[in-house]
Amino acid sequence: MMGYGGPGGWGMGGGWLFMVLLLVVVVALAVGVLRQFGDDRRERRMLGRSARDILDERYARGEIDSDEYRRRRADLES
Repeated sequence: MMGYGGPGGWGMGGGWLFMVLLLVVVVALAVGVLRQFGDDRRERRMLGRSARDILDERYARGEIDSDEYRRRRADLES
């Protein structure tokens, strides 16, 4: 009689490997789904906004200094 640990069984020979691979696949799928939804949200936020709006927001958040802000704003206006 073959049990779980015998030849052809799921004992220490392959069951744990299958579970690890299954966990890796599930985590990879979850990460992919979350990234996809995150990208969609970012794109929806960007729709309908002008380059000037984005530039203003970057300046307000402190991502760019006043010199860079003025230079980029002049580029947009020309």
